[in-house]
Amino acid sequence: MYFTGLVIGIATFLIIGIFHPLVIKGEYYFGVRIWWVFALSGVAAVAASLLTENILISTLLAVWGASSFWSIGELFEQRKRVAKGWFPKRETKIGSREEGARVDDDGSGRK
Repeated sequence: MYFTGLVIGIATFLIIGIFHPLVIKGEYYFGVRIWWVFALSGVAAVAASLLTENILISTLLAVWGASSFWSIGELFEQRKRVAKGWFPKRETKIGSREEGARVDDDGSGRK
């Protein structure tokens, strides 16, 4: 029997499951300005996938990369869900420019 497909399916499910709370907590604590972290993670994972000979590892790296890129859009969607009241809002985000500054809708920290 060959279990590669099953392993890929289960791992894909787990990878997507990992990114869900990363997006929620990331937006809550930092706002949308961390989108570049997901972009760098995606580029690194896709590049590593292209350079990896092992099909299982290459596939999982590609799934990680695709999930990272998808999370960029979800991060901005999460901001909309917070604005609608579906998720809790944190008034001050970590790393805001001014200590105690209220973060506006674009996540910039400007008043």
